[in-house]
Amino acid sequence: MEFSPDGPLAIPLWINGHAFLTVTESFYNVTHPTTGESLRRVPLCGTNEATAAVTAARAAQTTWAEMGLAPRRVCLAKLADALENYAGHFAKLLMQDVAIDEAAALAEVAAAVVALRGAAVGETGVFALVTDAARPLANIAEVIAPALMAGATVVVKPSPRAPSAAYALCELSARAEWPAGVLNLLQGDTAAIDGLCTAGIDRLVYRGNAALGVDIGAIADAAGTPYVMLPA
Repeated sequence: MEFSPDGPLAIPLWINGHAFLTVTESFYNVTHPTTGESLRRVPLCGTNEATAAVTAARAAQTTWAEMGLAPRRVCLAKLADALENYAGHFAKLLMQDVAIDEAAALAEVAAAVVALRGAAVGETGVFALVTDAARPLANIAEVIAPALMAGATVVVKPSPRAPSAAYALCELSARAEWPAGVLNLLQGDTAAIDGLCTAGIDRLVYRGNAALGVDIGAIADAAGTPYVMLPA
C-alpha cells in the first residue's frame, strides 16, 4: 500500500509477506462513520483465503520460533520504529475509519508503538486474532506483540469497518524486513472467522465488544477451536 495521505482505494489481504489479491463474490464498503463518504473496500473472504493465510503462518512458525528471543525482539523494535516514523499516516487512517480526532489517533499510534517495544513473552503457536472497530491498531499491537515475542505466528482479522491501519502495519512489517508468513491479514466477517477455525489454528483470540465476542466464541466452539476472549 502506498503511504499517501488519501490511503488506498481497495485493501487486499496480506499473506506470506506480500499483498494477496483474491476474487470474492462480496465486498464491504468502508465508509466514514460521520460523513458516510465511501473511503475504500475490502473483500469478504472465506475458507480458501483463510486456509492460505493459516498455511503461511504455519510454514513460518518453526523458523520464527528458532530465531530466538533476541532476534525477534529486534524485529518488533524495528517495526515499532517504522510505525513511529509513519505516525502521521497511521493517524490519518484511524481518523478516517473510526472518526476520532487527531490527538486520539496519534495517542493510539503511540500506544501501539509502546506495545511493540515493551512486549513481554506470551504464548507461542499459530493463532488468529479477531478485533472489532474500536482501537483497530492498538488492540492488534497489544495482543500480537507478546505472542510474537514467544515465537508465535498470527493471522489478523480486523473489523471490515476499520481495516486500513491493520493492512498498513502488515506492509510496514515487510519494510522492517520481517520474515514472510509471521504476520498475515485476512479480510472478512463471519465466514472468514469460520474459515480460520476450519483451517486448523491453535487458538482463536478476540478483543473487542463482549457481545460480539460471544458470537465469535460460538463459531470457535462449533469448530472445536480453543478460544480466548480478552477484555476490550
